[in-house]
Amino acid sequence: MSARVILPRIMEIGKGASLQAPSVLKTLGVSKPLIVTDKMMVQLGYAENLENALKEAGITPSVFSETIPEPTASSIEAGVKMVREGGFDSIIALGGGSPIDSAKAISIVGKFGGIIRDYKFPRDVCEAGLPIVAIPTTAGTGSENTRVTVITDDEKGEKMMCAGLGFMPTAALIDYELTVSLPPRVTADCGLDALTHAMEAYVSQKKNAFSSMQALTAMKLIGQNLRLAYHEPSNETAREAMMLGASLAGMAFSNASVALVHGMSRPIGAFFHVPHGLSNAMLLPVLTEFSIKGSEDRYADCARALGVAAADDDDNTACDKLITELRALNEELQVPTPFAYGINEQEYMSLLTTMAEQAQASGSPGNNPRVPSIEEMVELYKKVWTEGAE
Repeated sequence: MSARVILPRIMEIGKGASLQAPSVLKTLGVSKPLIVTDKMMVQLGYAENLENALKEAGITPSVFSETIPEPTASSIEAGVKMVREGGFDSIIALGGGSPIDSAKAISIVGKFGGIIRDYKFPRDVCEAGLPIVAIPTTAGTGSENTRVTVITDDEKGEKMMCAGLGFMPTAALIDYELTVSLPPRVTADCGLDALTHAMEAYVSQKKNAFSSMQALTAMKLIGQNLRLAYHEPSNETAREAMMLGASLAGMAFSNASVALVHGMSRPIGAFFHVPHGLSNAMLLPVLTEFSIKGSEDRYADCARALGVAAADDDDNTACDKLITELRALNEELQVPTPFAYGINEQEYMSLLTTMAEQAQASGSPGNNPRVPSIEEMVELYKKVWTEGAE
């Protein structure tokens, strides 16, 4: 059976790739871009550097820098208004997953109208919005290479997954130099997010030969370099490997879908404002342990790709080593449990069924090699809490 693979039309990868923005815009035949970014990119001078490079090429951009971590329907409204009223012909997304996801939503809603809720899964958004040039500054989400965006519905307290060809950036400029300034906490959360993408793409029921090869390579790069990037922020070799690994993981899950960890992670982020990569990391060991029975051989491959299991280890041994490694990574990278993060226990327990229902409605748990019931997801949420509170 064939698999449809969707990627950006143009990709520039490596040191200095972000400087190619002017020439990429000219290749695409556009000349009035809106830069969608955040306050940190402005503070670090990245937005100004991009503006100057564009102006030197005769392109005068405007800037929307009001995106927020874990974007919401209301946080993108001002950007949507700018697109509708400003006559822009393209968008440059500069930043981590949140600015890039915001840019994707702004591109579609700004061009076609309505609100972002109108475009949530299971709708397949195939309409072409404004062309997006994505410049990632974290090695995590891989959003520059995905046909997915996640936006929180303020009114319902639900993280909405929106997917389709319309959300795929037209170009991706993948420049690892932009990640060197990341603090250890962000490096860890983004790296574990990328690891989750790769693992879930590899075991997803929608996997294919292409996505599996991207996922295995991503896991190898992440396994060898995440700790290095965390402990040695200025290590360019590790930073380059992590950026490439995150991008490959983005390609993998965009073409194979994520699974249970992402499905159960989104409600934790929506209700308790936990950053996406961090909520994935909180859940990854327990949910992987649950899922192994559905695809022991594939999870064993994950352990070997990460370098924690030998080629001659049997699958059961490799899977045991995988769980040990995931727990060790969380400990070394100081990933807090929901309890340690400060989530209120009573509120957490009162929302278990709601979170499980939202997870199921996202569609992601249905891609898992072992598909859980609502009741099983409730028990998994409890287990994550109980283990973390011991």
